[in-house]
Amino acid sequence: MLKSNIRKDTLKKRKIKNSNNIKLNFNDILNLVNKLKIKRCSIGGYFPVNYEVDDFDILKRFKKMNYEISLPVIKKNYQMDFFSWSFNEPLIINKYGIPEPEQKKLIIPDIILVPMVAFDKNLNRLGYGGGYYDRLIEKISKKKKLITIGLALSIQKIKKLPVGKYDKKLDYIVTDKYIL
Repeated sequence: MLKSNIRKDTLKKRKIKNSNNIKLNFNDILNLVNKLKIKRCSIGGYFPVNYEVDDFDILKRFKKMNYEISLPVIKKNYQMDFFSWSFNEPLIINKYGIPEPEQKKLIIPDIILVPMVAFDKNLNRLGYGGGYYDRLIEKISKKKKLITIGLALSIQKIKKLPVGKYDKKLDYIVTDKYIL
């Protein structure tokens, strides 16, 4: 099946399933983070759009535990960087209509919470097709150890995703029903 068809089908399912904004279990994610034993951790999240799993409650709980929080900012040439952000700071709407933090303090996160359109049992992720997260994961991985945790609903899982040479696997995927 073509990636474009998978996107169309899965986005339709996600919109129906997540119209009430299903929350993931914070303790599932916290247990993963604790297991990794990263000291003074920074976490990159995302502003949820288009019925993506809402990570804001997760980010708020990590912020209360003194983790540094950051959100992505889209750059030229399909690049993306993370910048420090706090819940009392304003956001700016980017060209895709997604709120982003001001570009004050560049952060290279230790852990990134990654949104997705679809995934498979092999931890492959399908996004919207721009390759932003794949490029970012590649760039950060050259500088330091990076942990990627995909957030999704279990209905976003498909049997097997077509994978290209630039597609990056995730380290974990947390859903409303299980963890891969």
